[in-house]
Amino acid sequence: MSPVTDYRLTDHAQFEMARRQITEAEVVRVLSAPEQIEIVRPGRAVYQSRVKFGKPAQTYLLRVFVDIDQQPPEVVTAYRTSKIEKYWR
Repeated sequence: MSPVTDYRLTDHAQFEMARRQITEAEVVRVLSAPEQIEIVRPGRAVYQSRVKFGKPAQTYLLRVFVDIDQQPPEVVTAYRTSKIEKYWR
């Protein structure tokens, strides 16, 4: 698996990113240089990296779900979680 540089944001992804206050720049950072990539089912991968959010800054895991069987790959949704240990492989 390689980093994603060309992608499409689905309407759902745009809605959820806005609701969760995740910028497209943050998603691009994870897609272009993910710390981990996990295949969750055929055609779908999770790109994830540890990132700092908030003031004072706290470390979260930003998880970006991508349908990699589409051309270009489609970002389905993104969210951040403080439960890094739960998802870190």
